[in-house]
Amino acid sequence: MSGNQWGPPPGQYPQQPPQGQYLPPGQGQYLPPGRPWPQQPQYGAPQYGAPPGQQFGWGSGGPRPPKKKGGGAKFALTVVGVIVAGVVGLVGVSTFLKHNGSSDGPYTSQPEPTYTTSYSPSYSPTGYTPSAQPSTQPSATQRPTTTKPVPKPTAPRTTRPTKKPVVVTDLDIVARNRLYKSGAMRSVNCKESSARLATAAGATTNYRNLWNCLNRSWPSLVTKAGAKFRPPSVRTFTGNINTPCGTWYDSGPPFYCGSTETIYMNLTEDVGGYNQYPNQSSKVLARMWMLHQFAHEYGHHVQNLTGILDAAHDIRYDAPSTAKELEITRRIELQASCFSDIFISANRKSYPISGQSAVQWRWLIGNVTDKQNDHGDAVNHKYWALRGYNSRNPASCNTYVASPKKVQ
Repeated sequence: MSGNQWGPPPGQYPQQPPQGQYLPPGQGQYLPPGRPWPQQPQYGAPQYGAPPGQQFGWGSGGPRPPKKKGGGAKFALTVVGVIVAGVVGLVGVSTFLKHNGSSDGPYTSQPEPTYTTSYSPSYSPTGYTPSAQPSTQPSATQRPTTTKPVPKPTAPRTTRPTKKPVVVTDLDIVARNRLYKSGAMRSVNCKESSARLATAAGATTNYRNLWNCLNRSWPSLVTKAGAKFRPPSVRTFTGNINTPCGTWYDSGPPFYCGSTETIYMNLTEDVGGYNQYPNQSSKVLARMWMLHQFAHEYGHHVQNLTGILDAAHDIRYDAPSTAKELEITRRIELQASCFSDIFISANRKSYPISGQSAVQWRWLIGNVTDKQNDHGDAVNHKYWALRGYNSRNPASCNTYVASPKKVQ
């Protein structure tokens, strides 16, 4: 059924939702994890990725033109070159974005007024009198003399060298984005919603609260990156939902559609996970899961605003092999998780992430599966989540210069 804007969908949740349908390559972008609901080790680990035979995609939607030749190979060689150089994080960040211009406006200097004096008075003991000019008239017997003006020296003409146009590549946008120089995120004192998450209305209230917090957390960093901030739209759904990025079912994960800048949250998964087990630790895990899921999808929105998402899509599209395509997808997804934990850490005292919440959050980020090999394994997911959490700085989330081993 169609999703609702900030509200519970009509009707009841389906007892047996249909098989998940995922977007074809070149459309929508979305988060790990998929179904089943993440459980603690005694009842299974959370599932990241799409069901067998399906493929994740992202971007602005619509059909793609034929692949360009050689683009993917160039990216692979460039990334390897960066890795060999031992770059971790961001070094020598470019100030250019493909889709976002500088925030500085044009500057035009104003001419300064000039003053000339044609009359110079003099002062005398008897009063104020104009200065007399000496006579320059020749006498009757004196021949006037003329002097030849001395020619002024002329300086040799010089020509300024023409500047070569600056070419900003997709690799520049993903690996040297100005977002990596925006600094650490400050706390906005986000507090957890007091709504009971056992119902669609409670879960929706929780999403709205997180949406407000994230809308106050990311704008300054996005603006420093030279991009214009826009908050995403959010919709909830159960059953199936038709979007500009394709048709989705609640047997799959939540997702982000770049063409409409909309986050779609799966109520069947989130509410069902909260109600599935009666013990308190499972309910805390469900709350941490919803927090991480929503902040992760918002991370894709940040990628979209700063041009990273579209540029990474182009690199993936030109990849020379399926293995390289999956590697780029993992770099995108692991970065979104890193962005998620920047926000979680920045507000860890007010939310808070302590006690049982901290225990469940740490278990969550280190216990994931990746059957489709497109979101990153448990070890690497925990690595990037902790980088974001410990630094609270996007510079720590530059997955595009990391070794392939760090994005497996």
